Amino acid sequence: MSILKKIIRWARIKSPWIIHFNTGACNACDIEIVAALTPRYDLERFGVIIKGTPRHADVLVCSGPVTLQTQDRLLRIYEQMPEPKFVVAVGTCACSGGVFQGCYSVRAGIDSILPVSVFIPGCPASPKAIIDGVVKLLDSLEDKPKKEMAPVLPKKELAQGNAT
Repeated sequence: MSILKKIIRWARIKSPWIIHFNTGACNACDIEIVAALTPRYDLERFGVIIKGTPRHADVLVCSGPVTLQTQDRLLRIYEQMPEPKFVVAVGTCACSGGVFQGCYSVRAGIDSILPVSVFIPGCPASPKAIIDGVVKLLDSLEDKPKKEMAPVLPKKELAQGNAT
């Protein structure tokens, strides 16, 4: 890997720029996303900066189900983002359609339109859950060697030698 690619990868991991798009939610998740950016939870400590244009954003944070009215706009925003791009679905509605599933103007969750990198369930998703999802997204971007995990068995089964 060249030095330039290492610098670009480091900058992408250490300073992800996000854009937020509400696809038709009740605004509860929007309030929690904004709360995650306040000094109390301080999402900016991970280098996250919210941007107003998709041309500068690395991560698309979506809340709400995809409605027929917003699906074209959502696709247009996603297409304007530079590669590599990531999508985070915040809230039950963004993950699966939630309470709006089956309504006449709702298509489904975000994954029916775009490839989603991280799902953050909850109604509404708490700022701590949003921060945890963003951190897991950033961890997945790093090329860390993954340790093999031993199977988790109760102590009684391990003592009997039933480990497989």
